[in-house]
Amino acid sequence: MTIEKISETMQKITFEDSRAITLIGTAHVSQDSVDEVITTIGEINPDRICVELDEGRYNSKTESKSWENLNLKTIFKEGKGFLLLANMALSSYQKKLGEQIGVSPGNEILSAAELALEKGIPLSFCDREIQITFKRAWRLSNGWNKIKLISSLLSAVFFNEEISAEEIEKLKETDILQSMLDEIAKELPTIKKVLIDERDEYLASQIFEAEGENIVAVVGAGHVPGLVAHLEKLAQKEVSSDVTAISYVPEASKIGKAFPWLILAAILAIIGSGFIRAGWSQGLKMFLYWFALNSSLTGIAALLTLAHPVTIIVSMLAAPITALNPTIGVGMVAGILEVTMRKPRVKDFENVSNDILSFKGWFKNRIIHALMIFMATSIFAATGTFIAFPLLISKLSGA
Repeated sequence: MTIEKISETMQKITFEDSRAITLIGTAHVSQDSVDEVITTIGEINPDRICVELDEGRYNSKTESKSWENLNLKTIFKEGKGFLLLANMALSSYQKKLGEQIGVSPGNEILSAAELALEKGIPLSFCDREIQITFKRAWRLSNGWNKIKLISSLLSAVFFNEEISAEEIEKLKETDILQSMLDEIAKELPTIKKVLIDERDEYLASQIFEAEGENIVAVVGAGHVPGLVAHLEKLAQKEVSSDVTAISYVPEASKIGKAFPWLILAAILAIIGSGFIRAGWSQGLKMFLYWFALNSSLTGIAALLTLAHPVTIIVSMLAAPITALNPTIGVGMVAGILEVTMRKPRVKDFENVSNDILSFKGWFKNRIIHALMIFMATSIFAATGTFIAFPLLISKLSGA
């Protein structure tokens, strides 16, 4: 295997069987990257083009009505509210940077895909689905890290400072998606492997296994060093190209599955002890403390997010009940109620990527508003459950 550095952004890798892969490292926000991709494909005339996209993200970029296909009630029922919010935050962050810089993020990837279709060149989507990346990161994170992950994404959305000329030039030398994941990885080193290392491994394996003797692969510049290193290992058969192990969402650990039930059992045990040790009156008082704590915190979350009055009342009543059944979250109940009472309008779907960038938009857009209510009630209700422990133990001790 030989590696030829053609330019600062391009490397050609030739294998022993004369098969060649030309890696174009793009900036994702630079018109120069778009031009380079078009020129290089025209000059090389490859027999396959590989792009750093999964099919789902490609469809979301090319189908203007992708948001309209959302079924929010199903998303809440399946517990995918946080995942949807993360995807919306990511796409909006990219769009915001693109508007400041003057180039739509990912144009060079789409240009490569369009050229492949125009010229009849086979096209391979080589990136792992972003949903799988986020789900794996989510599943491998503890509760605190999950909050930090969402916070990192949201802070990127609400970053409103204008980017300096110097920062723009730096952005043109990197990959927006990867730079964002890099920043998250710094805050959450425990999931760095999922956000960065696994994607390099996946991309390299998919490009290596793609059919063709003369391949052009268009990827973010940040991936190139990792791809070259992994392609070398694949060529020397030091590692396998099988990516099955990093292509699925792992099931929750037994401890993870049992944890909500253990919390429930502990709460009931403490309240039950109140009935046994201090009689019906004290036991009932402890139960009402727990009920009031869950209801009030959930109500505060719903009030702060300006939920519909019906959503506020029913969520408050549902909070203690859902706490008794870990398979149902109060956030799910609140989210479904909100989209039922305030059905999303066509303009909400059309403006979601713009509205998520402003504080006002989070309350005006009914899709984002429902997601905010889902997130807030989920977090406040969980907080109430944990606050309940010392409170109930103190009441039990004083019984």
